[in-house]
Amino acid sequence: MSSIRISPAKVTGLLRALIVLLSGFFCLTAQAQPDRWQQRVSYEMKIDFDVNSHQFTGTQRLIYLNNSPDTLDRVFYHLYFNAFQPNSMMDVRSRTIPDPDGRVGSRISKLQPDEIGYEHIHSLKQNGTEVHFTDENTVLEVTLAEPIMPQSSTVLEMEFSGQVPVQIRRSGRDNAEGIAYSMAQWYPKMCEYDYQGWHADPYIAREFYGVWGDYDVTIRIDSAYTIGGTGYLQNPCDIGHGYCTNPARKVEHGKLTWHFLAPNVHDFMWAADPEYQHLTHKAADGTELHFFYQENDRTKESWPQLASIMDSVFSYADRNFGKYPYKQYAFVQGGDGGMEYPMATLITGDRSIGSLVGVATHELMHSWYQMILGTNESLVAWMDEGYTSYASTRIMDYLVRHQIIAGTPSDNPFQRVYAGYTRFTKSGAEEPLSTHADHFQTNSAYGMGSYTKGQIFLNQLEYVIGKPAFDRGILRYFNTWKFKHPNANDFIRIMEKESGLELDWYKEYMVNTTHTIDYAIESVIPDGDSTMIALRRIGLMPMPQDLVVRKKDGTVSAYNIPLTMMRGEKQELLDGQKFTKLPDWPWTHPEYQFKIPVKEQDIEQVELDPSHRMADIDLTNNVYPTH
Repeated sequence: MSSIRISPAKVTGLLRALIVLLSGFFCLTAQAQPDRWQQRVSYEMKIDFDVNSHQFTGTQRLIYLNNSPDTLDRVFYHLYFNAFQPNSMMDVRSRTIPDPDGRVGSRISKLQPDEIGYEHIHSLKQNGTEVHFTDENTVLEVTLAEPIMPQSSTVLEMEFSGQVPVQIRRSGRDNAEGIAYSMAQWYPKMCEYDYQGWHADPYIAREFYGVWGDYDVTIRIDSAYTIGGTGYLQNPCDIGHGYCTNPARKVEHGKLTWHFLAPNVHDFMWAADPEYQHLTHKAADGTELHFFYQENDRTKESWPQLASIMDSVFSYADRNFGKYPYKQYAFVQGGDGGMEYPMATLITGDRSIGSLVGVATHELMHSWYQMILGTNESLVAWMDEGYTSYASTRIMDYLVRHQIIAGTPSDNPFQRVYAGYTRFTKSGAEEPLSTHADHFQTNSAYGMGSYTKGQIFLNQLEYVIGKPAFDRGILRYFNTWKFKHPNANDFIRIMEKESGLELDWYKEYMVNTTHTIDYAIESVIPDGDSTMIALRRIGLMPMPQDLVVRKKDGTVSAYNIPLTMMRGEKQELLDGQKFTKLPDWPWTHPEYQFKIPVKEQDIEQVELDPSHRMADIDLTNNVYPTH
């Protein structure tokens, strides 16, 4: 057998070539890793509405841009109105869940054919070629005629018709306050496709997730009706109704044609009523506010008051949570309580001024945490509902403190939120925040997790990292991730960068478990001229600890005990209070002791978490001596 000899120089050359080849391969591999892309849509819809039959016909031209690295051979549309039919998934879920929503219950099962909702797709073409589609109740499954390649677009043209259901949940006609039409989730809407794949969730009256895009919507409806909702009206002088000082109303066959454009939004809502009053108000930040409501003895006073109050809300929100990016927002009476949409909200409006401000503020703040940040609300409802509730609580407290609305200021505006959470944890019905919104076993667990624990997640995080870092972080989060669909890790990384602390443990415990927090002052023992204080962790979730010692002479000393796994500590207690940093507390150790240079007989009180921002489920063991 003959051997082949390769000279050292040739070996060196081959190795160099191999290194270059491998370097190129790894470079290409790194470049091939997809960034956080997102799809894009452009809707052009024309609707002809019949107020006598409560039905409409429409055309939709949709340009779909596939920014993903994947080839798509199917797409999916939401057909929300189909949920309002007997035996739909929403109907069955509403009748079989242990604690049904009183607004729904068994009402869908009793709808007659002229009361149900539906969306019928009559034709669908891709680039001029008919495609195959299947109606699966609230989702349309479409097999494309040709695949949509990465970084390419396609045109989907549809003819459809619909019937508006009797008002049951969010959408519908003739609601309890007498509003004719609340047109939310009314059109075939493209489902979202992201780095986790398709999100073609059946509709059971929970949360939403959508593709950002531009909407060009034309609505032809009886001329007696006024429309309010998403988008900028393009033909105000054709309409009148307070939109134009010198209108030349173009009524054709008893109908007016309304033309709206809505840029960079992920949904389009409208409402219509022949008795709407329409007010406008220019906010201090430049936003044009619109108010649509039916006038009665209560609303004729409350709704005009709402305008100036929401001006203050916009100013506070812009400063503390990020600048609202659109030029317009509409508060529209309709729906079944309050529900958020891009550039607008539907709210029941026959309320006291305090209640009206509360619901308007909450739904407005969804513009920050759902309409602009656009998290997948179905997967992480707490990142929208919870963050919105947190912002709303702060804003309502601000309005009361500055006497913009009536009320008594509270030392802790989140006290009732924490109390509700504590009660619920003891019920045994809590489920992790990581539960998909549609799959909570009870409505109460969904509500408590998404709304209540979601806002505790933020307020308690302020406790963990300190208010200055938190305030910077909440603004940085908005400015970094607006229009980008952030997830929980994206948020916590922003807070890590602002605080300099490691916070993955906090996210994991709060989101993926139902572990609770319970710390106790175990003993306060004299030790010569000093005092030994012993603490115990009883709950399963570890937390850093703030502690104050109040002496009988009136002086107060504050201490902070970081967790070892934080890799640092907050720089400031609440309101800039000076404090002493104590050694870290390892999460594995249930007990912790430290000595303070104070005689035990000089101590009046020792208290854990004096700011009450930690969700400790048993406050009776947080104070020494107990009373």
